[in-house]
Amino acid sequence: MTSEELRRFDGRDGRQALVAVNGKVYDVTASARWPDGLHEGLHAAGADLSAALLTAPHVRAVIERFPVVGELVDPLPAAPSRLSPLLLAAVLVLVVAVLLLVYFLR
Repeated sequence: MTSEELRRFDGRDGRQALVAVNGKVYDVTASARWPDGLHEGLHAAGADLSAALLTAPHVRAVIERFPVVGELVDPLPAAPSRLSPLLLAAVLVLVVAVLLLVYFLR
């Protein structure tokens, strides 16, 4: 299934609700948490949610409970994680702290 084909399965107007995660396409139609193709008002069916799942409050195992109905043949490039800037800042602070420590202990 291509990303364009996946977009047609948005869960609206009685259509099937499908989402892609890491190249697999899952059917979330029967889930009460996906009414009309929307999950918690944040995520819409008919899309590749791989990047969104990186910051989801639950583990990937939750989505893997749903039936796999296909594979995404043209997965979208992963969006950068929201944690990346935070991780970069933490590493920079650590490097500066080590440099200051080395400078003052000489």
